[in-house]
Amino acid sequence: MVYLVTGVAGFIGFHVAAQLLEGGARVVGYDNVNDYYSVLLKEARLRELERYEKFTFIRADLADKPALDAVFTEYDPPIVIHLAAQAGVRYSLENPDAYVQSNLVGFTNILECCRHFNVKHLLYASSSSVYGANTKLPFSVEDRVDNPVSLYAATKKANELMAHTYSHLFNLPTTGMRFFTVYGPWGRPDMAPFLFLDAILNDKPIKIFNHGDMQRDFTYIDDVVKSVIALAECSSALRVSEGTPPYKVYNIGNNQPEKLMDFINILEELTGKAAKKELLPMQPGDVYATFADIDELIRDTKIKPETSLRAGLEKFVNWWREKN
Repeated sequence: MVYLVTGVAGFIGFHVAAQLLEGGARVVGYDNVNDYYSVLLKEARLRELERYEKFTFIRADLADKPALDAVFTEYDPPIVIHLAAQAGVRYSLENPDAYVQSNLVGFTNILECCRHFNVKHLLYASSSSVYGANTKLPFSVEDRVDNPVSLYAATKKANELMAHTYSHLFNLPTTGMRFFTVYGPWGRPDMAPFLFLDAILNDKPIKIFNHGDMQRDFTYIDDVVKSVIALAECSSALRVSEGTPPYKVYNIGNNQPEKLMDFINILEELTGKAAKKELLPMQPGDVYATFADIDELIRDTKIKPETSLRAGLEKFVNWWREKN
């Protein structure tokens, strides 16, 4: 089986590709390796993947339609796991064009390639950000998500709508995955787990928004990867009923919101150091709490998250110490 994994130099893409390769699959990775965060970290992830004989890497941009067409022509992947995107809520306030090019133009190119090359299943990254300022907890895929509070969230909601259109018009099986605060080894340096650990170990202040009164459904990377790969293999579950398009959206979370201050306390215990806390007001685009209802994910994949926050952070801290 050949899988095309976009965003393969990214955090989730790297782990998904590694697990597929461990299972004997052939993986074609696609990534432009941009400098939104450390290129050195992305290159280090790629070096790990290049140890596998069945891994092929294509360095190109999603907005480059001819380059994408060439990949589909040469490798003809039956399953596409599309994880490439311009990420980050706050950065979307500063550089909206990057989100338009990657998340809208790039996603359109992916959809067109999947349509014309008869891809059997397209999985794509959405985000818990689509729930916006929703106060009904836990967040359910049945909830309305018409009020995004960041451009990033708006592009992810747009991706879901675009995917539905292609499922409806061209019978393309698509699965959207709303990820909830993924963390773990090789994680993104722009996200709280990485930022906080780096600051604590280097005696730098950490910025704590809404004065620490926030909750997040932190999801360990291994649990995310199991869910993604299981969903890739269950496209038969996509058609809800006869006459409906082969389209589904799932929450991929831990189903367990954690207080931000408890998260920081665990990091302090694991490092043996006290955090220097800089308490700040809520930032534009942020939300107070996230909490994933994963009943449909469990029903269709039989996969349940197994990693507690403490266990996941301990693995993350151990990886950090090994690499630094």
